[in-house]
Amino acid sequence: MGINFGREVCGDFGQAQAREWLVTNGVGGYASGTVAGLLTRRYHGLLVAALQPPLGRTLMLAKLDDTALYGDRFYSLHANRWADGTIGPHGYRHLERFALEGNIPVWRYACADALLEKRVWMQPGANTTYIHYQLVRATQPLMLTLKAMVNYRDYHSNTQADGWRMTIVPEEHGVYVSAYPEAVQLHLTSDRAEITATHDWYYGFELSAERDRGLNDRDDHLHAATFQATLQPGESLTLIASTERKLERDGETALKLRRAYEHKLLGLWHSNRPVDNRDIPAFANQLVLAADQFIVQRSTPEEPHGKTIIAGYPWFSDWGRDTMISLPGLTLATGRPEIAQSILRTYARHVDQGMLPNRFPDAGERPEYNTVDATLWFFEAVRAYYGVTEDDDLVQELFPVLADIVDWHCRGTRYNIHLDSADGLLYAGETGVQLTWMDAKVGDWVVTPRIGKPIEVNALWYNALRTMAKLARIVGKPHQEYEAMADRILARFTRFWHPELGYCYDVLDGPDGDDASLRPNQLFAVSLPESPLTAAQQKGVVDTCGRALLTSHGLRSLDPNHPDYRGTYGGDQRQRDGAYHQGTVWGWLIGPFVLAHLRVYGDPVKARQFLEPMASQFYTHGIGNLSEIFDGDAPMKPQGCIAQAWTIAEVLRAWLATEIEK
Repeated sequence: MGINFGREVCGDFGQAQAREWLVTNGVGGYASGTVAGLLTRRYHGLLVAALQPPLGRTLMLAKLDDTALYGDRFYSLHANRWADGTIGPHGYRHLERFALEGNIPVWRYACADALLEKRVWMQPGANTTYIHYQLVRATQPLMLTLKAMVNYRDYHSNTQADGWRMTIVPEEHGVYVSAYPEAVQLHLTSDRAEITATHDWYYGFELSAERDRGLNDRDDHLHAATFQATLQPGESLTLIASTERKLERDGETALKLRRAYEHKLLGLWHSNRPVDNRDIPAFANQLVLAADQFIVQRSTPEEPHGKTIIAGYPWFSDWGRDTMISLPGLTLATGRPEIAQSILRTYARHVDQGMLPNRFPDAGERPEYNTVDATLWFFEAVRAYYGVTEDDDLVQELFPVLADIVDWHCRGTRYNIHLDSADGLLYAGETGVQLTWMDAKVGDWVVTPRIGKPIEVNALWYNALRTMAKLARIVGKPHQEYEAMADRILARFTRFWHPELGYCYDVLDGPDGDDASLRPNQLFAVSLPESPLTAAQQKGVVDTCGRALLTSHGLRSLDPNHPDYRGTYGGDQRQRDGAYHQGTVWGWLIGPFVLAHLRVYGDPVKARQFLEPMASQFYTHGIGNLSEIFDGDAPMKPQGCIAQAWTIAEVLRAWLATEIEK
């Protein structure tokens, strides 16, 4: 497709190191790095394996230092930044082009009259990365040397070697590396290279992105083996890094399998669309390919092939809230309802005291249940799934779980989450805990506590009760109580409306009273299927949010005129989290805004125009992906995760909602 850069980006160090690529394997593992080939994050690596899928992420192969000998000249194709700030070598200077083929990154290096292409991809369902080189053009042979830099650490940490001795053992077609006796082995193999085992630590890689985040910015990696092969024009070399011994060693075959996998994804998407597929822009196809990166395996004894959704790469795990918000866009919109069904079943088995898990910790401990809205988004995900599939069997299976959730919320569950009998609205929160999606917390400092009755929580609660009434009819259960509860909320939801300001309170009945801060949360009272606001109030919400919060890449989390507004996101953790929901733009919120605008104005052409600037984001930050957040102030630089599930999901869902049949 059209995502590609020439020397104007590839040869500009600042731009080439700022653009990052990502490939994933469907079990939680990934590979990621920069166009320049430079490590800037602790999370970068050619194999970050999920040893306890979808978590237990462990950096195993950090990078390859690749060098070409062509004629009588050496061409260093890699780049490193060292602890003293020096950069060397400058391999990106030979980079003539970088592009995406589907989700596969491609580097094209020009060495005199030779042209060498490199591709990186992962095998679906396995902790296996392929690095494939092909000599596309040459007038004489080219000798390629690859130094494999390995590690074995949690992807959130750094390595200071301090005499660490790994075991490196030759095996057929390669070597295996054992960091210590109990460690999972890394197998480095090739389809044709000569291999030399070694053990040489390279000290002091500087990670500039971690420095900018106020974190440890030094890392050491072990040169474990050297792979060398001479290529004739048209020939290729593949290096494979894997936790498995039995794998496809032929790079061309593995590449065909990867391309076939992506072709199948687009085929499912195209076959489930009601309009002419010839009209699909490349932007939409790339959204579909990006969507697949977040869908990963989460096995349970009851659901061995269970699925979940990774919230964002490179550092997030699967979060209940992000999963439920993202589910319609990532699975239903892409023609994969069977995955949605698996996700719903998987999470239903983890419901506890009427609450969905907020997060599955990286180390595999007991799930955390500190969320009020994730559980309510579960209802919306079930509703959306049924709307596409009319799967009565799954509704029958999940209805007792959903009914139990409603019961727990009525009588009260963790963190003072309970139904207020005075008005039928949902109250949540206690000191020191953050339960809504605006969840930044630094030590004991809860940045946006929002204790009381948050507007999006009650919009979701209202929709959940309307959904329950419909599902009750499907399964032949009494529905009147759910309707009555919803009617009561509808009658009292007017409390959120602030007539003088012309928009809604963000939180009612908090410790300091009602909070009239202008935030985007009120949009959900318009964008969700059932709106508890009048038509005039809906228009007021959309117009006010459009004037004060809307940007080209999403919505600000706080009105720029508010004294707590922070227009840039950066610095150490306290500075970053202090700005996270105090003005920072969230990409995923463009989806609810577009749907709300469409409801109010009924103009799909105008509504879709709000999505168009997101297409340019495929070329910055995470290439072929959409970022988690952006600065609130111009030029609204992308920040946070380079690839965020709910940003992709909501842009895709809104794009479909504004589609006009021809």
